[in-house]
Amino acid sequence: MIGTNRLLDTLPSESRERLLALAREVTFPAGTRIFSQGSHADRFWIIQSGSVHLDIHVPGRKAAVIDHLRPGDLLGWSWMFPPRTWQLGAQAAGDVRALEFDAAVVDALCDADPALGQSLARRVVETVGHRLRATRIRLLDLYGPYGSGNTLPLR
Repeated sequence: MIGTNRLLDTLPSESRERLLALAREVTFPAGTRIFSQGSHADRFWIIQSGSVHLDIHVPGRKAAVIDHLRPGDLLGWSWMFPPRTWQLGAQAAGDVRALEFDAAVVDALCDADPALGQSLARRVVETVGHRLRATRIRLLDLYGPYGSGNTLPLR
């Protein structure tokens, strides 16, 4: 059921087992809208197989795909921070199998186990940072006056 996973691999083994006890396996057929930007975020997933496109709403245009998630990736971090609404949208790019976690239950576990909570929060924040960089670069690629965000100097 569990392969290599960056989120799970960072947790101490006891914490990992406690978290995995809360997981349920789910599938999303290709093309399934997993969640939409702005809707309530009450769960998250760890992708086991398949891939997911993350997208962002662009007024007057088709949603822009800004990242491509693969097995081992965390799908969904917006549940962790108020206002607990999805900051991006997600759609299954192919058939997806994932472990699903109820955010309220995981949140309660983190309150009861601060070491687990800290480890999980650290990994989620790393994911947020990565997604922010990917979003910036992709939006500059799509809509910037000079093309790729990779050519702009970093401040």
